[in-house]
Amino acid sequence: MKDFSKMRTINDFNFKGKKVLIRVDFNVPLNHNRQITDDTRIRESIPTINKILKDGASVILMSHLGRPKGEYEQDYSLTPIVPVLSKQLNKNVIFTRDLFGSKTKEVAAALQPGEVVLLENLRFYKEEEKPNEAFAKDLASLADCYVNDAFATSHRNHTSTATIAQLFPKNKFFGLLLASEIRNLNTVLYDAKPPFTAILGGAKVSSKIGIIKNLIGKVDNMIIGGGMAFTFIKALGGQVGNSIIEEDRISDAKDMLQEMMLKGVNLYLPTDACISEGFSDLAKYGECEIDNIPDNMMGLDIGKRSRKRFAEIINKSSTILWNGPMGVFEMERFKQGTKAMAISVAGATISGSYSLVGGGDSVAAINEYNLADQISYVSTGGGAMLEYVEGKELPGVKALLT
Repeated sequence: MKDFSKMRTINDFNFKGKKVLIRVDFNVPLNHNRQITDDTRIRESIPTINKILKDGASVILMSHLGRPKGEYEQDYSLTPIVPVLSKQLNKNVIFTRDLFGSKTKEVAAALQPGEVVLLENLRFYKEEEKPNEAFAKDLASLADCYVNDAFATSHRNHTSTATIAQLFPKNKFFGLLLASEIRNLNTVLYDAKPPFTAILGGAKVSSKIGIIKNLIGKVDNMIIGGGMAFTFIKALGGQVGNSIIEEDRISDAKDMLQEMMLKGVNLYLPTDACISEGFSDLAKYGECEIDNIPDNMMGLDIGKRSRKRFAEIINKSSTILWNGPMGVFEMERFKQGTKAMAISVAGATISGSYSLVGGGDSVAAINEYNLADQISYVSTGGGAMLEYVEGKELPGVKALLT
């Protein structure tokens, strides 16, 4: 989506006297006591909710949580959300377990301006994940307007993100978070100031092929680390020992290497690796050239020279996109490469570069080292971000534009 002019956000409308159905993303992590361990996604929804309430509207919130099997499961109830959301909004949130039965319709009909109701987990209903027009009509009947503020689920062709928007042809809007995600991703994809550097990591090449191919025509520099780097090293004839590789993707790696050469993209692969005898913090450990790893060893992180070289490239970049760890970030011994990238990206941003970071481990690294406020934009999207960077159309976004 390159054309901002078609993006109608909640700032373009006054919702006074309206009932507004908002698709939010409250798919938050819970501990064994069903207490929320990270309320980021709830906090990020507050500006959109508050703007609509301030206009003098009432709000009906809908979300999913986890992966229930299309029926009620207590472990996936949105009950734990209510006290946290009430505190964030500084008002009591009405909660109804009955999603679209008579009770819910009564509650929605009785809503007064300034009031908020949270519906129970959408995925308790099998009609949510298999787009269902009847289910969409039931939900739509509760409100006058529809707002999507759940970027992380907008790549799903689900009832609450795609089907329902079609029932509000003149009253559907981008929430503030969704609009911000699209604008910042568009800055990277269509308006990047050179030199533009993409840093890609993670375990598998197969999950990033589409992204690499879409970025080849856009970036100046491509840094590839993590487990996926070993498939490229193998494609170049290197010895990678027991390191993770995808044999069936070696030909793809060769094709991408050739395309980068033809398009003038500077590819930076690690030159050295932190290696271990096993997938463990406690196994025998060492460092070596990444293309000469002993048969009994595996690479689990990028080495010191690679960290330094990558940092130099990042520091000279004007636009930076980072997705994926450089090593096994969950192990203390093999998180140094990812830590180095986090510090380098933050440092470049402080010096004036534009940076966008997305993906679970990359965001976790930024948060672990308290660098989020030193990054231009931290995406909440996960899979949705990856599909957007890959150039795919997101059903939840398309539905708001058509």
